[in-house]
Amino acid sequence: MAEQFTLPPLPYADTALAPVISAQTLGFHYGKHHKTYVDNLNKLVPGTEFEGRTLEEIIHATAGKADKAGFFNNAAQVWNHTFYWHCLKAKGGGAPKGDIAAKIDVAFGGFDNFRKEFLNAALTQFGSGWAWLVAEGGALKIVKTGNAEVPFTKGQTPLLTIDVWEHAYYLDYQNRRADYVNALIGELLDWDFAAENLAKA
Repeated sequence: MAEQFTLPPLPYADTALAPVISAQTLGFHYGKHHKTYVDNLNKLVPGTEFEGRTLEEIIHATAGKADKAGFFNNAAQVWNHTFYWHCLKAKGGGAPKGDIAAKIDVAFGGFDNFRKEFLNAALTQFGSGWAWLVAEGGALKIVKTGNAEVPFTKGQTPLLTIDVWEHAYYLDYQNRRADYVNALIGELLDWDFAAENLAKA
């Protein structure tokens, strides 16, 4: 029987984000960590009520349920990582333009304040997790989530995320999480992808 979930291809070559994120980090992060979540989910799902369900359906059905934590953690991490890869691109970063820039000005008082708040969320997420720019009720917010948690289970629309699990940056930055986050904000964030998500919110 064909496996229900597959590892989606990266939207760029594994060297595309260097030197901010090395090909070695991308190889381990995508080829080992992301792939393992896909493999684990494909082992868990057959013969359960989640057979034939989408990632999003599994995540919504299992969020906050301790007896379904294995399903949630693996499904959410497949979703989170797939989303994260699309939040990055070579020659990205810096301040956005257009509607999302206007909304950032309203929500945060300008890009510099947004950058400080996004960095702070990424640095103050204790342990493993994610920092997110989300849309909720027509406004933009910055939130952070632990482990595999994802904002859409709380009615928020993810626009961008930064992975702050140590495996996302440790080969390149060791314990310098701030350097990693600042580099992504300055050089890799894909604001076109964020704008597409905002248009659907």
